[in-house]
Amino acid sequence: MLPFTERASGGEVVRTFVAGVPVDTIGLRELIDLMVERAPMDRRDGIATLVFDCNGHALSLAARDVRYRLDLLSADIIHADGQVIVAASRLYGSFLIPDRSATTDMFIDSLDAAKSAGVRYFLLGGTEEVNHACAAELDRRAPGLVVGRHHGFWSEAAEADLIDQINAAQPDVIWVGLGKPREQAFCVRHRMDIAGGWLVTCGGLFNFVTGHYPRAPKWMQTAGLEWLHRAITNPRLLWRYLVTNPHAMWLIWRHRRGSDASR
Repeated sequence: MLPFTERASGGEVVRTFVAGVPVDTIGLRELIDLMVERAPMDRRDGIATLVFDCNGHALSLAARDVRYRLDLLSADIIHADGQVIVAASRLYGSFLIPDRSATTDMFIDSLDAAKSAGVRYFLLGGTEEVNHACAAELDRRAPGLVVGRHHGFWSEAAEADLIDQINAAQPDVIWVGLGKPREQAFCVRHRMDIAGGWLVTCGGLFNFVTGHYPRAPKWMQTAGLEWLHRAITNPRLLWRYLVTNPHAMWLIWRHRRGSDASR
């Protein structure tokens, strides 16, 4: 595990363990502030910082897929994308996660601050249609914020050219929406090739920004039921969530006495 950077306001961020996975005790607003402050610095220093999300699906996958688990544990920051992670830290952890930092909220809520600070975004993932529409929506909300984009489908032979394209754009934050475990593997594989900045995994984020995927009502998000809303509104995900979320809750219960270690 790489050393974690200090908080934007100073001081160390500790980690709590949820079902055996270390998660940083950092909330949404603090994470955004840290990104806006540190991502441009990391780009100038040539340091690629890996920021991975953790939710019920991540816990389940980490327990079943060794390669994904190793990639996840390579992150500099692991944040609580799922409400179940926050709840578990409150039930069993000595160090509490203050609130959920859903990646969609992190992205949308960061736009004004990033624009004001001159932070530059690159959008990687989704279909060409969705990727283009997301970039257009951001250009409407925060002109000049997006300095590059690429859809999520390319051949192995084209990957080197993609890295060159990213580096030529000089983004401070690369939003990597390729889905688990592919997005984590991509970030780990290329952390030494990409010339700094933050690589933030974001799953289907671009689809939520464009409205291709509807977001759950706020009460479902707060209750930790956003996964159910996604399954109902996108039936192809139903089988996965009906397996991974109960599995995640069982993992949290099984590890409950070992969830209070800090990093």
